[in-house]
Amino acid sequence: MGNETQNAVTSGGNGGASPVQSVDRAVTVLDILARHGEAGVTEIAKELDVHKSTAFRLVSALEQRGLVEQTEDRGKYQLAYGIVRLAGAASAQLEITRESSAVCQRLADESGEGVNIAVLDRDEAINVSQIRALRSVSAYNWVGQRTPLHATSSGKVLLAFERPERERELISGRLERFTEHTVCDVRDLQAELEQVRRRGWSSTTEELELGLNAIACPVHGAGGEVVAALSISGPSYRLSTDVFPQLARTVGEAAAEVSARIGRRA
Repeated sequence: MGNETQNAVTSGGNGGASPVQSVDRAVTVLDILARHGEAGVTEIAKELDVHKSTAFRLVSALEQRGLVEQTEDRGKYQLAYGIVRLAGAASAQLEITRESSAVCQRLADESGEGVNIAVLDRDEAINVSQIRALRSVSAYNWVGQRTPLHATSSGKVLLAFERPERERELISGRLERFTEHTVCDVRDLQAELEQVRRRGWSSTTEELELGLNAIACPVHGAGGEVVAALSISGPSYRLSTDVFPQLARTVGEAAAEVSARIGRRA
């Protein structure tokens, strides 16, 4: 968030309103535009019971974030595409979570390992669902947590099936090292992503955390695009590299079932 936007949201020029009050007012602006279709600064200020300058700063901050835009006459504001993007992402994540729940639970029960669903969010993977197995050694809650794409099995799947130009963009910067096993060389990572595309699954061996291995397979949307990654993870002494191919088939079958469920809902 830029300094101008941050200042507008946190202070808003509204007589020292708290950050929480400013956020509440910004959300109310979105609600006003949702109800009326469009509204001018004067109308917004009246409904918020604030000065026009405060309403203008709030609207400007939302406009800068792509959540509202000016209409053709330039005197009114309406909801912008950014709202649709957020709503679509939330809807997709909720659908994936709902449709994958039973499949992931069965996979966790059968394998005895933890199962996660992750989606791409900007330049990271975000975990939207987690099933812990009874013999899981970790009680860590990954739901809502963002993880690096290059150091996780889910992230590698999401990278591998992105558009080539987007893939290059996502790995063009410095790749952070988390353990001695993290793949930080771009050419090595690209070679691995090509392998992921060929065999249909990815793996990590202690690349994010020492002692943690994982396997992931792509989940496809109704149009065939990869919309998520389904992964299984566990301690390296149990989830060893020699069982990766066999487990990958099992994870792939689960991912295919989730894909089919999503396709039927489309």
